[in-house]
Amino acid sequence: MLRPIFRTVLAAAVLAGTAFAANATEVFNRIATFHVVDNLPEGADPKTSTVAEIITATPDGNRLIYTDSPGERIGIIDIADARAPKPAGTVALEGEPTSTVVLGNHALVGVVTSKSKAEPSGHLAIVDLGTRKVTAKCDLGGQPDSLAKSGDGKFLAIAIENERDEEVNDGKIPQAPGGTLTTFAVNADGSVDCATKKVIDVTGLAAIAPEDPEPEFVKINGKNEVVLSLQENNHIVIADLATAKVTNNFTAGTVDLKNIDTEKDGVISLTGKMDSVKREPDAVGWIDDERFVTANEGDLDGGSRGFTIFRKDGNVDYDSGTSFEYEAVRLGHYPEKRNKKGIEVEGAEVGTFGADKLIFVGSERASLVGIYKDEGAGKAPTFLQALPGGIGPEGLLAIPPRKLFITASETDLREKDLIGSVVTIYERGEGDLNYPTIVSADEANGLPLPWAALSGTVADAKDAGKLYAVTDSAFKQGRILTIDATKKPAAITSALTVTKGGEPAKLLDLEGIALASDGGFWLASEGNPEREKDKTQSTLVKTDAKGVVTEEIALPEKLAEQATRFGFEGVAVTGSGADETIWLAVQREWKDDPKGMTKLLAYKPATKSWAAVHYPLDKTEKGWVGLSEITAAPGGLVVIERDNQVGRDAKIKKLVFVPLEGITPAPLDGPLPVVAKKELRDLLPDLTAPKGFVLDKVESFALDAAGDAYVITDNDGVDDHSGETQFLELGKLNLPM
Repeated sequence: MLRPIFRTVLAAAVLAGTAFAANATEVFNRIATFHVVDNLPEGADPKTSTVAEIITATPDGNRLIYTDSPGERIGIIDIADARAPKPAGTVALEGEPTSTVVLGNHALVGVVTSKSKAEPSGHLAIVDLGTRKVTAKCDLGGQPDSLAKSGDGKFLAIAIENERDEEVNDGKIPQAPGGTLTTFAVNADGSVDCATKKVIDVTGLAAIAPEDPEPEFVKINGKNEVVLSLQENNHIVIADLATAKVTNNFTAGTVDLKNIDTEKDGVISLTGKMDSVKREPDAVGWIDDERFVTANEGDLDGGSRGFTIFRKDGNVDYDSGTSFEYEAVRLGHYPEKRNKKGIEVEGAEVGTFGADKLIFVGSERASLVGIYKDEGAGKAPTFLQALPGGIGPEGLLAIPPRKLFITASETDLREKDLIGSVVTIYERGEGDLNYPTIVSADEANGLPLPWAALSGTVADAKDAGKLYAVTDSAFKQGRILTIDATKKPAAITSALTVTKGGEPAKLLDLEGIALASDGGFWLASEGNPEREKDKTQSTLVKTDAKGVVTEEIALPEKLAEQATRFGFEGVAVTGSGADETIWLAVQREWKDDPKGMTKLLAYKPATKSWAAVHYPLDKTEKGWVGLSEITAAPGGLVVIERDNQVGRDAKIKKLVFVPLEGITPAPLDGPLPVVAKKELRDLLPDLTAPKGFVLDKVESFALDAAGDAYVITDNDGVDDHSGETQFLELGKLNLPM
């Protein structure tokens, strides 16, 4: 079995300081994002949860068909112009769709109608895409999961899962009734004759709960052989569709993992290990007629954090081990709060683009899709690139004739005022990669440097393109990262943990960083005096050059009494010597502020005195507006002013210049002067340019020694977030003089 290669193309490119072009003449870049809520049927409540789970395309590749289980419908998207997808309607179903394929002008949909998990039922719905009507239904005698069609259009295979109830016996199996593999013959026009139904018995094969096989995912090769994953049984079945017989079956096996994060402790630490981890594959996909790939999500006891290439005789050709998970770490997509199973690789798709056989593997938890080039039997595939996949990409679809790749995101977070489910379209062509925009290099031990949740940035005083960034309370340890912005993508080259008394400093929520005159750093910790446990206040922290805390400066008591959880969001330094002033941006108004006004606090180390000015915030119709960063610039300060909205609801994301000429911060016990503000740059065009949805948290701004400007978004540590970080190089800004 070939072992994974840790030093990937991406990592090597970062270390070499070269532009990363995936070692290929063509790359995938995102060209459009479709919001599923735009395709609700007439009269539907726009607040209703929407899902795009499994996705397929019509034979001409001009329409996408996706399943929306909560809505009990399939949806249709017109992608004749792939850069401008359009809603094309829905078809109501009598139950919850789980999967769909298209043959001819018919969508074949597995529909669940179960009264309970103990009484599973469902049918195959045959939908005429011309009339948008269900023309026939075939009873399946159980709950369907995955569907697959044969390349010659003659067969349909369905995994009848009859899934376990996780509330019964702690979700352990067996739980009757057991599932099956069901097949149908397909007519020339894509319709199905229900009388052709055949049931292939897959009980009694697995060593784990043989009476309850738990079928999960099916795919058919060019010989009309079907591969079926029995996920919770950690088993794989090969069956011949012509004879409706099982031809082989074998365990999916186990993997020993080392140098992985195993503790849910708010720290990404690649020091743990797990032995004999069951693969428990979810999605499967044929690479050729002899080999197939499995996405080893795990659902019960397993989940080996990667993918495996099997031969159909049961031998392992390749296992990715931790290599794909390490790519997620490098890209800031590692979901630390999901450490039992790591990134949970769930999706798999294979497509031939030109001369390249490509393998796509999707991580639901990291919201990331890895693309690998198959190098043939007995050889390790080559990692080419990774794509941001929305939040929780479930469905993966390759459309090689149109050079397109599609992801369907089943996660709808609009109840939390976040993004809803989306369908994302990528196109392969010549050019540079648009993603990632920032990655981490490997540390001395050969493992990727962990990072995420970049929340504040400052530029080095001398070296152009050298930046320092901090991470926020998504992690329990505050860190200072060094970024080399001269590399493409920008590279995180080293990290310091902020320490106190020889241990990582506790209860820090670092939201800003500035250079101190002695070579150390000023850090802004936001704090949260409103939470029930571990209440903290916004604090100004001083460290030496190694990140050791040398001073903690608390708010004056009377001011602290007025503070809310919307505290410090940036720190900047102006002046020197006796005139040195530490400026701190407060995100939103506190209890003693007029509505629509927030403070810019000014602390003078020489006299240990506090003063402030008021900053007038813009108004918005939805959500709130606040500050996210403050940076010293010639003649004044630059702040980030933003709303807390995401996607198309985002209206205010901008850089604002605050001139300091004639402004004297006033004592805190009296009226505060109101600063003027001059819009410097609307960031919405920069945030829409990557063709995804507008990210909420624009948290970092820096001006380097050459006068070049940089903006970075905060991915919240991949918690209710796509994990995507945008590192925006703005070049020279026209600063007011």
